[in-house]
Amino acid sequence: MADRAIASIDPEDVDADVADRAARRIGDYLDTHPDEDLIEPLAEVGQQDALVIPRPTVVMLAQVLGVLAQGRGVQIFPKDAELTTQQAADLLNVSRPYLIGLLESGQIRFRKVGRHRRITIEAFMEYKRQDDLERRAAADELADLSQELDLY
Repeated sequence: MADRAIASIDPEDVDADVADRAARRIGDYLDTHPDEDLIEPLAEVGQQDALVIPRPTVVMLAQVLGVLAQGRGVQIFPKDAELTTQQAADLLNVSRPYLIGLLESGQIRFRKVGRHRRITIEAFMEYKRQDDLERRAAADELADLSQELDLY
């Protein structure tokens, strides 16, 4: 589980009403218990309905906690969140003009808002995954070549 990427949850995988109810209940609980660092879930009885959390949400929460347990930070973005060209360039550790070249050559999908370019997180991650695969393949090819030439 430690090496798996954090999964996304598609809207059709979750009952929106159940998700909304769970979010409100959790929010209400946190608002009424602001000083508790550790939350202990208790069985609910009586007039209150049981708290129901959609399974994909629980799975993602478990993955997030696993990453946090490793001392790593986590960011969750809506799938349709957009990056500016500067934000995307910073995340790729490249210059903004280089990133614009990637956009204009069609390597990363984007849209224009007026004269500004916007990149969805989904399009950005798709490019990053593909780029990582290509880099890994190139490194493997170099390693094979250096073995063939007895440079290794």
